[in-house]
Amino acid sequence: MNSSQFRLSSSTLDILQQSLLVEKNVEFGLAKINNGLKLVILAEKEYAQQLGFEGDSSEFDNSALTVCSLHHNNADSLRKNLPWLQPRLLGLSTSAGMGDRLGLATPGHVRATQKTGGKIAPIFAQQSIREMGRTNRTPYQVMDDATWGTFQENWKNGVGADADHLKTTADIDLCQAAGFTFFTIDPGDHVNNAAETASLSDLNELITKLPEEIQAKANDLLNKTFSIDGMKLVFDEMTLFKAMVKYGRAIWHVKNMYEYLVSASGSRPFELEVSVDETDQPTTHAEHFYIASELKRLGVKWVSLAPRYVGRFEKGVEYIGDLDVFSKDMAGHAAIAKQLGPYKLSLHSGSDKFNIYPIAMQHTGGLVHLKTAGTSYLEALHTIADLDIDLLKEIYTFARSHYENDRKSYHVSADLTKAPTPEKVQDWPSLLYQFDAREIFHVTFGTVLTYKTNDGKFLFFNRIFDLLQKYPDAYAKNLEMHFIRHLQPFSVSTSH
Repeated sequence: MNSSQFRLSSSTLDILQQSLLVEKNVEFGLAKINNGLKLVILAEKEYAQQLGFEGDSSEFDNSALTVCSLHHNNADSLRKNLPWLQPRLLGLSTSAGMGDRLGLATPGHVRATQKTGGKIAPIFAQQSIREMGRTNRTPYQVMDDATWGTFQENWKNGVGADADHLKTTADIDLCQAAGFTFFTIDPGDHVNNAAETASLSDLNELITKLPEEIQAKANDLLNKTFSIDGMKLVFDEMTLFKAMVKYGRAIWHVKNMYEYLVSASGSRPFELEVSVDETDQPTTHAEHFYIASELKRLGVKWVSLAPRYVGRFEKGVEYIGDLDVFSKDMAGHAAIAKQLGPYKLSLHSGSDKFNIYPIAMQHTGGLVHLKTAGTSYLEALHTIADLDIDLLKEIYTFARSHYENDRKSYHVSADLTKAPTPEKVQDWPSLLYQFDAREIFHVTFGTVLTYKTNDGKFLFFNRIFDLLQKYPDAYAKNLEMHFIRHLQPFSVSTSH
């Protein structure tokens, strides 16, 4: 149906035409009402109450028009009535996670996905527990905001939902209750980076403290050699024991989290990603092989794994490192993933790493998952730069004063002395693309969004949110253009 065939289109409501759809003779759409959006539903009178929505209804002829607020219960009812809005498993499809820290980015993400041919399996509901804490959001809010944005842009080709960087079983419970289907386990707290410089005798001693189930006699890798796609991996004592000490407890933690997830999920399907990217040193090919072979032996099933690659994956900026070296590193990781899986390689902190996307696709044959988040917040600031320079100036001045504290939990190298001071900035929109300023903006997002003045009012959040809500198409357009650059390299045809 085109929009003119909908009865809702002929009403006096200001309908977002792209949102209109009909399911089982019920018309659904979003309408602009009092500077906000409302869900509007037109159904036969007898059927309207069975749909489960909460709102104000008016009846005429044999129909009922219901106007609903965009709250959780209505988002839940929308997912029940429109099954394609329910998160599903993505499997080994080439995929991309598009995190949204404000809850306003999904329309732009959907448009970019559509413009690149819809070939990428998208995750629009994605946020880490750390990010939720820093933005005062809940898993339910993340899920619901993505649902409304997906519905608004009429995306029907399926979505995933990534509960990112989970560290505890309590994290799993929170996200599972909200309907997430993709669980990224982060065992980083259990990685022993001291293994990098430990002597063989020290490694031997540390190994004795590992659980018996992951001792060397259990993994049966000592003095074994594996040839994978022309690459030879030799597990001598130093190589194996270093991998065991560095990652053994992390593997054990993933195994325990996975078993808890299996038990808690019951008959509900889910997918697992294993993230070992937040370590001090890159994951060697031998370490990757050890991690994957041990997880497999322990009965863990996963769909993607994020090693730490060579070079630097800093937040919201281009890849830092030698592309030839990265290509060789990626080729080795991809060969291991194909032989021990197949499973996808995940690119964490993947925002704005345009130089490596074709390399990742080349070596993985499409068995790859891109994970972004902060770049959508930066596009919000880009939109603010277009609409309200004074607000951006305030945010930048504030961000500079909080950078040194906020950077502590990130791998970033921005230098305050290299970022121009506010009084020296001549072109504010271009400031967002100056390396040091961009990272300063990026890592201070949580403080910027949640800081309150002495009277308990948000310093920036309401002004940012209200401006983006007032000009939603401006934000969506910036996101669309930016994410086309992210998604296009992953939309080329490949064979797994």
